[in-house]
Amino acid sequence: MSFLQDPSFFTMGMWSIGAGALGAAALALLLANTDVFLSKPQKAALEYLEDIDLKTLEKEPRTFKAKELWEKNGAVIMAVRRPGCFLCREEAADLSSLKSMLDQLGVPLYAVVKEHIRTEVKDFQPYFKGEIFLDEKFYGPQRRKMMFMGFIRLGVWYNFFRAWNGGFSGNLEGEGFILGGVFVVGSGKQGILLEHREKEFGDKVNLLSVLEAAKMIKPQTLASEKK
Repeated sequence: MSFLQDPSFFTMGMWSIGAGALGAAALALLLANTDVFLSKPQKAALEYLEDIDLKTLEKEPRTFKAKELWEKNGAVIMAVRRPGCFLCREEAADLSSLKSMLDQLGVPLYAVVKEHIRTEVKDFQPYFKGEIFLDEKFYGPQRRKMMFMGFIRLGVWYNFFRAWNGGFSGNLEGEGFILGGVFVVGSGKQGILLEHREKEFGDKVNLLSVLEAAKMIKPQTLASEKK
């Protein structure tokens, strides 16, 4: 048992523990930056989306079925994770840059928020050029969350710096862990032409893909409505 009295034995033991902890931390960091532990989205069906009750944000809100948004001319719809988030504001501004081209196609641009806190939606509107509605189900059928793991993902930090460099700022008001996304929905029963689900904070939709999907929308005519 004389080795127990050897200082180098304890030094080696402490070094081994430290190395083991460092290795475990490195492995956790590595796994957190893969998609292994990310929740997989359940694709939304048109039947699910069109039956959702949306609310307007007026003083006397009107409730209506979501299918009204795209029934005639289709729609591009952003499910906003949090209006005060500077990453969401960045994506809203990007989508709004397509507004003139969407107008030429006759395709409206909308956003859905899951909560209406103080002036958050009003403060979001300078970044988004379409109408905004309220609902909690548009984030489904399976609502996915990214908790604090998001803050150790390199992709998230890259998104942070990208938005900061772009001059975007925000606040911490409201719930920001339920992930959002972007839908391009065709007119009538044409279906969902693009479904982008945010996999991590700041994971933006590809604007070219949005435009290509919007060009596939076939506006409803009187003849097609009677079918």
